[in-house]
Amino acid sequence: MPSEISSQTPEHSAFWSEYHLCTLTTLRPDGSPHVVPVGVTLDADKGVARVITRKSSKKVANIQASRPGEARVAVCQVDGGRWATLEGTAEVLTDATAVDDAVARYADRYGRTPAPDPERVVIEITIDRAMGLVNVVRPKTASTGA
Repeated sequence: MPSEISSQTPEHSAFWSEYHLCTLTTLRPDGSPHVVPVGVTLDADKGVARVITRKSSKKVANIQASRPGEARVAVCQVDGGRWATLEGTAEVLTDATAVDDAVARYADRYGRTPAPDPERVVIEITIDRAMGLVNVVRPKTASTGA
């Protein structure tokens, strides 16, 4: 398990199990960032995060344009003052076992199973940096009884 994930608090991993829309940042061939909304699952034991997508997506093209093992990416999620970012190298997996596993993990986190898609692939991110601030107490608002 990468030290970056193992050194995070239990609250950090718990935050990645909550229902949140995330962003994935890949780099275009010219080096500029491409940021898109995605669903992300974290496998802290293996030190990887996964994103399911279509093989024809720009994010996949950006990863495949890099040399093997050099596609730098980041996933991030924000909830009020709480936030977490995972950085690492990405690869695109196409085998059915990896896709099925990623879809099952997505269904567990987001409470719905995506419709079958023969174009589906998995972006698997080997995490080498984890950061965030997840132990923030949410301020009370009028809608929460303050």
